[in-house]
Amino acid sequence: MFKKVLIANRGEIALRIIRACVELGIETVAVYSEADETSLHVQLADEAYCIGPPHPTKSYLDTTNLMSIILNAGVDAVHPGYGFLAENANFSEMCSDHNVEFIGSSPDNIKMMGDKSTARSTMDNIGVPIVPGTALVDNIESIRSWADEVGYPVLIKATAGGGGKGMRIVESGDKLIEQAQMAKAEASACFGNDGIYVEKYLLKPRHIEIQIIADKYGNVIYLPERDCSIQRRHQKLLEESPSPAISPETRRKMGEYAALAAKSINYIGVGTIEYLYDIDGKFYFMEMNTRIQVEHPVTEMVCGIDLVKEQIKVAAGQKLLYTQEEVDSRFRGHAIECRVNAEDPDKNFAPCPGIIEGYIAPGGIGVRVDSHVYHGYTIPPFYDSLVSKLITYGSDREEARQRMLRALDEYAITGIKTTIPFHQKILVHDAFVKGDVYTDFIATHMSPMVTNSK
Repeated sequence: MFKKVLIANRGEIALRIIRACVELGIETVAVYSEADETSLHVQLADEAYCIGPPHPTKSYLDTTNLMSIILNAGVDAVHPGYGFLAENANFSEMCSDHNVEFIGSSPDNIKMMGDKSTARSTMDNIGVPIVPGTALVDNIESIRSWADEVGYPVLIKATAGGGGKGMRIVESGDKLIEQAQMAKAEASACFGNDGIYVEKYLLKPRHIEIQIIADKYGNVIYLPERDCSIQRRHQKLLEESPSPAISPETRRKMGEYAALAAKSINYIGVGTIEYLYDIDGKFYFMEMNTRIQVEHPVTEMVCGIDLVKEQIKVAAGQKLLYTQEEVDSRFRGHAIECRVNAEDPDKNFAPCPGIIEGYIAPGGIGVRVDSHVYHGYTIPPFYDSLVSKLITYGSDREEARQRMLRALDEYAITGIKTTIPFHQKILVHDAFVKGDVYTDFIATHMSPMVTNSK
């Protein structure tokens, strides 16, 4: 097992990793920007080093400065969390070159799965269903005949990056070339890679993902699915496990494909295979995330497995503790996660950085709060606006939903605006109560409510 781990991240995920390390008897090293000097992860780590000014490019993304701290601190391993450098192949390789374990994916796997076009062809070659689409587009004009044959709408996607950048839904042929050019320009600006491809756009799909864990001995397990269909502009707002729409047979098929995918690329660590699930009950590979997910707690709640600790263990060379049969036998109940952000839903989700003047977290049976904030803490304007992840567990979906409503009502955060009221509206909406949830849920059901709420 590692003796000392550096956490190359901030916020709630840094705190989450520190807690896992403490339980494993591992010393921790935190890094922080000048804006994060008072953050909890800095206070709870065994050692902490300032990594630079507030802007991420001059601190958390500065690999040269970070590597200097890594070497001087004498750590065995680096945990990148999610975001920042978690899927940076160059940083993973830098760690390997200096005999420091990168608690994440290998450089080759990051490159292979980080490029969506390559990931699609890789999955197609091993028989995993993929959405009908093109290869990388060399000539924008060439996609017109393909789109006319497949039929509209189609989805233009950047091959690099994520978060909805470089993505355009095209309803008709007269907009195709213009939207493709815009997608290429946005992809180039955001990712330094203007590569795009085109897929058939699925109407009213669900976003379903399967968590996998793989060790260095070829063992792979898959865990219960997460339904991440509640999204705004391709950013997840609420997740639950299991999905109210997935049958045990479909769950098994999705899981087996996910495990097959991991084995086919010799994957090691935790990862997530993401699918689109259409109204006809068919599922298609969308992408693979080669890191721990923001929404991993809902999976932990329904199967009782600490994913961060397992991630650290397999990186340290330990064999998986669980077989697939054991994972299946542990699966019970239902969990829901709400991402509480410092945003104002009444003002188009404008970020609301500032001082938290009052803070009382909810509690009670089946309630979990993953957060780095506290009374008097300042939400800085330089990073994502996540305040906390609120997770509830129940014996079934309705108990988890009612418990989430109770926890949200109990959650007191003053001094800043948060998305708590918006989550409360989602949870009582008839469509959500019925489990009739698709990726267009917010646009279809919630936009008027946001506009009219005061």
